[in-house]
Amino acid sequence: MLPTSVSKGRSSSSASRTNPMFPQYLRRIIKWQQMDIEYTFWQMLHLCTSPKVVYQHTKYHKQTKNQWARDDPAFVVICSLLLSVATIAYCAAYDHSATHAIFVVISVLLFHFLITGAMLATFCWFLTNSYLREDSPNSHVVEQRVEWLYAFDVHCNSFFPMFVMLYVIHYFLSPLLMVHGFIPVLLSNLLFMAAASYYHYLNFLGYDGKLILLVCCFALLLNIGQKIFRVEVWQSILVPSLCLIDALFLKIFL
Repeated sequence: MLPTSVSKGRSSSSASRTNPMFPQYLRRIIKWQQMDIEYTFWQMLHLCTSPKVVYQHTKYHKQTKNQWARDDPAFVVICSLLLSVATIAYCAAYDHSATHAIFVVISVLLFHFLITGAMLATFCWFLTNSYLREDSPNSHVVEQRVEWLYAFDVHCNSFFPMFVMLYVIHYFLSPLLMVHGFIPVLLSNLLFMAAASYYHYLNFLGYDGKLILLVCCFALLLNIGQKIFRVEVWQSILVPSLCLIDALFLKIFL
């Protein structure tokens, strides 16, 4: 399900049509009246229950508007608001001052969601356009090409269920997970494994089952996570191994 654009002669005209999409997308962020809030919550619900339905609707969006990426920033706005609320809840639970809470909210929004998402989207956009496209000798066949904004949409789609598991469910399980012992550590790692596996499964769906992209994105995330959170050695071995098994399972059975 890679975004398509006409090759060669028409590529420049296609690019000129897609360029105005970014200013329009940014302008609509501050216009709540133009956002489809109900459809956004519908997408969020189905991303957690039946994500294939969401990507089926993405195909319909391509057929009607001739672009894969969303032209409605409601998903990003609502996800940012929910992330802010969850971060404030953590700050309130762990007795942070108001100044520190504001700093934490801004840093989480920027680094956990937007900047990291933009980096991953750029990485996936470059990887798919450079190595995962199928070149056809027929000049009349439409060339497969990923839109950058669509790559960011795939990240946002994958991030929301991970947010539910690692920010919401983890918050309510914090009294149990903060207890010292093997069981809390095991549960914490299983929760992280489930969130990471589901994140990459949704990437798997977003890029139409490109397994190499799934594994490469996970390797990048793992490397970042090891440097930032300084996880123990056995954790850094257990989690990627289980996720790699999960990726192979997806490749074989889906």
